[in-house]
Amino acid sequence: MENADQLEAELIRRRPPWLFDPDSGRRQLLRFFGLHDLTGFGIDDKPLAIAAAGALLGYVEETQKQRLPHLTSIALETSGEAIAMNAATRRHLELDSRVDGQTRHTLLGVLDSTITPMGGRLLRRWLHRPLRDRGVLGARHHAVATLVEQRADADLRDGFRGLGDVERILTRVALRSARPRDLSTLRDALGLLPGIRQALAQLDSPRLQALAAELGQHDEIAHLLATAIAPQPPLKLADGGVIAEGYDAELDELRRLSTNADQFLVDLEARERAATGIPTLRVGYNRVHGYYIEISKGQADKAPVHYTRRQTLTGAERYITEELKAFEDKVLSARERALAREKFLYDALLDALNEVLEPLKRCAAALSELDVLACFAERAQALDWSQPELTDAPCLCIERGRHPVVEAVREEPFEPNDLELYGDRDGQARRMLVITGPNMGGKSTYMRQNALIVLLAHIGSFVPASRAVIGPIDRILTRIGAGDDLARGQSTFMVEMAETAYILHHATEQSLVLMDEIGRGTSTYDGLALADAVARHLATVNRCWTLFATHYFELTALATPESGIANVHLDAVEHGDSLVFMHAVREGAADRSFGLQVAALAGLPKATLAQARRRLAELEQRGRETHASEMAPQALDAPQQFGLFAPAPSAAQEALAALDPDELTPKQALEALYRLKSLL
Repeated sequence: MENADQLEAELIRRRPPWLFDPDSGRRQLLRFFGLHDLTGFGIDDKPLAIAAAGALLGYVEETQKQRLPHLTSIALETSGEAIAMNAATRRHLELDSRVDGQTRHTLLGVLDSTITPMGGRLLRRWLHRPLRDRGVLGARHHAVATLVEQRADADLRDGFRGLGDVERILTRVALRSARPRDLSTLRDALGLLPGIRQALAQLDSPRLQALAAELGQHDEIAHLLATAIAPQPPLKLADGGVIAEGYDAELDELRRLSTNADQFLVDLEARERAATGIPTLRVGYNRVHGYYIEISKGQADKAPVHYTRRQTLTGAERYITEELKAFEDKVLSARERALAREKFLYDALLDALNEVLEPLKRCAAALSELDVLACFAERAQALDWSQPELTDAPCLCIERGRHPVVEAVREEPFEPNDLELYGDRDGQARRMLVITGPNMGGKSTYMRQNALIVLLAHIGSFVPASRAVIGPIDRILTRIGAGDDLARGQSTFMVEMAETAYILHHATEQSLVLMDEIGRGTSTYDGLALADAVARHLATVNRCWTLFATHYFELTALATPESGIANVHLDAVEHGDSLVFMHAVREGAADRSFGLQVAALAGLPKATLAQARRRLAELEQRGRETHASEMAPQALDAPQQFGLFAPAPSAAQEALAALDPDELTPKQALEALYRLKSLL
């Protein structure tokens, strides 16, 4: 509890409630963007959005403590634009992180082959916000198909390898915190644009052509950076050498003064000897008087009139000229002045970049999306994925679907499985599958793989299936796995019920719901009753697409011709003392769970397993004697459950149970009492 509170304090920066006031937020947004109203952003009539945006802007201004010229607009995202997924669903599906914190064996870990950091960030955003807009998704699927068919993704990806993180660089440019190597990376990236445009020119895809247009023409700024920035600039501006030679004459002169002062003096000496005709004239330097021109006493009368006497010696006169004085001033402060000049020129470069920041940001966004689409094409070819079909008909039909992560990490071939759900076919509906089968048989994997296929289709990717026809989906909701929440004082069963309640309240006819072993955290009859009630609610009230995995075989009775519910199972075969999991989904219900066989695979002691088999036989016999095979209402209302640990009756108890006191004489009763005592 204490660790959870500490973690929350480190990750969450709490703000005062008054910062979320809509009126205050409106004033802050109008001031920042210099507007009269917020109608252009589409939030003028949305006070909660205004309050949130104002609070966020205030936090950014408080932490950055500088102008934010790169923030130029507000984008409004509505829940209807994307498939809704709550935190539990994202966690259960392991989109980009696992429970243990690892990211390698996740959907993102398998899918992300992007080249650039900005492409990787965009892919992560797409994963967490799958779209419902069929137009956008169709354009993405067509773009990926075009790259695959023409094998154009490899050339495109090769062109991305020198791009760097243009998106972050432009942010630093706007904040005037860009480092010299940021500008050299931006220069190199702009130099790659012609090659990327050429690779896109021959591709017949509306989305790819639109992105090519978004790249824009940046020849002028590319030439500026190419001429201004040194080929390999230092890490920091203060180190000098950032501005390329030949870009600024004054800077070049200062650099020459600081590095080639001796050569300048030699050239000056030769020039003055020739001008005065004094072969013994020399140029020298000392710390007291600085630079000077020395002429012997015998030649002093030949000194030109523009020579100014600086020092008289016994055998010579020393002079200074305006040129030499200027050189002295320059060379003594040349390095400091060179660094100052570089700083001035560097700031001018940042000013020039900020003037074209918006086109450059659009270019970076286009490069990011191209990187992701090329990633999708590469993954489709490498992993044998196919293009999904999005339809308006209510259905969810997947042929030979596979779990992308499990298939990637296991060495054995993955067993593909079909899924068929539909809203109306010949007057019949099939909206829920009750999935039974042994532990480790693959029920959870089967459910997750279908959810991931739906998600991948709605980010624009191809999917791990031979064919996928997917109708409208508005939510993906899951109740998978078990775990308590100590920070909130919730038990495992309480967490399970809370997540189930959320699903029952929010699922619609267009929602995909995964339910894994509902009711296992409480007593047998309580759990069975809850599982039955939840399944019935999902089938009759929510009427959502549901995959319902359970070990309660009584639930298979729900699958009646008019219910919209069907039974499927994952099979296993006993081979001697071992158990072979087939991982294949078959129609119909399973006839057993193979729990003891799985326990044996886990390494339980043989004596424990033998005791479990004996006890199982007793319980099954008792169940056959006292319970009907189908689930009756009176059974669900009964408060008792099997006495798993009740001892077997003793001989004395059995003898006592056989007695009928009304039929015994006093003598027979006394004899029976002695007989019972002897049995104790």
